Amino acid sequence: MILAIDIGNSNIVIGGIDSSKTYFVERVNTNHRKTELEYAVNIKDIMDLNGFSLSSIEGSIVSSVVPPLTEVILSAVRKLTGNTPLLVGSGMKTGLNIKMDNPKTVGSDLIVDAVAALKNFTPPIIVIDMGTATTVSVIDQQGNFTGGIIFPGLRVSLDSLSSRAAQLPYIGLDKPGRIIGKNTIDSMKNGILYGNAAMIDGIIDRMQDEIQMKASLVATGGLASSVISLCRHKIHYDDALLLKGLQILYEKNR
Repeated sequence: MILAIDIGNSNIVIGGIDSSKTYFVERVNTNHRKTELEYAVNIKDIMDLNGFSLSSIEGSIVSSVVPPLTEVILSAVRKLTGNTPLLVGSGMKTGLNIKMDNPKTVGSDLIVDAVAALKNFTPPIIVIDMGTATTVSVIDQQGNFTGGIIFPGLRVSLDSLSSRAAQLPYIGLDKPGRIIGKNTIDSMKNGILYGNAAMIDGIIDRMQDEIQMKASLVATGGLASSVISLCRHKIHYDDALLLKGLQILYEKNR
């Protein structure tokens, strides 16, 4: 299997995957203060907890939207495996035609998601990735990445609300029941979860109107499972979508 790592603003996703199976997917907090040794220990502990030794890794690949941590994680993987991971970026073969004003500015996570979506779904495809930010990307019928939108993620919205309103507490995001809240906590939780679900439903409708076609719908990201079940559209949830994309890119570029 290969070690696939995605460095995000809130979490670092670490997974073991090959062309036929995802062996594990784990998340650790993104922490700019950690050293390469500390991240190496994190990765080693994750592998141990999932019952895998370092000898089971045949290669590795990293994507990152946090430039200050990119070299730290690359060094951590080198320390563990003795080899330098592939890094998703300009010049890598992706097989993806990016129709944007400046293709080089498209986040590596969006590219990796799109590569995996094209492998597993029929275009046109709308890909929803819910993390620190929520991104909704469109792949057209010809398989081109044509753009999308970005808006604040669930946790960012909730933390902003709690920090700016003195009487509103910090809360969890467990699944709500009825939409009409009977207390402050339920009202906040419902507002964030049902509000994001309604926003995603509305965005999907408008995007499908613009491309004049129904699209395959797929969602991923650490917070997506809390929202997708509340949406009125049938959206396929794949927690390992990004890792699958990294595995595809590893095979294309090794």
